[in-house]
Amino acid sequence: MAATQSMTSGAGERLARDIEKLVDEAEKMVPRTGDSAEQGAAWERLSAQISAAKAELRRLEDQAIVKAKRAARVTDEVVHEHPYAAMGVAAAVGVLLGVLIARR
Repeated sequence: MAATQSMTSGAGERLARDIEKLVDEAEKMVPRTGDSAEQGAAWERLSAQISAAKAELRRLEDQAIVKAKRAARVTDEVVHEHPYAAMGVAAAVGVLLGVLIARR
């Protein structure tokens, strides 16, 4: 269970880092030109939208972490309440994977 949780959180962290890099690159690509008031206003709107996107990304990341922890806790409780059923399911999945791998 811990391995699954770490793989899931690892994928989420990579996605969050990739999105953050994308936003940072967008900030770098947009030249800040103050030649006219219109360009300055456009830059300010874009900057505000990028800041809002970063804040939303952080909020979604925090929300995903909370949900993942809750799911792990519930899974742990179910396994403790029904250990034999959990072992049976794990054994069945293992046998199924073994059959699929042996067929290759």
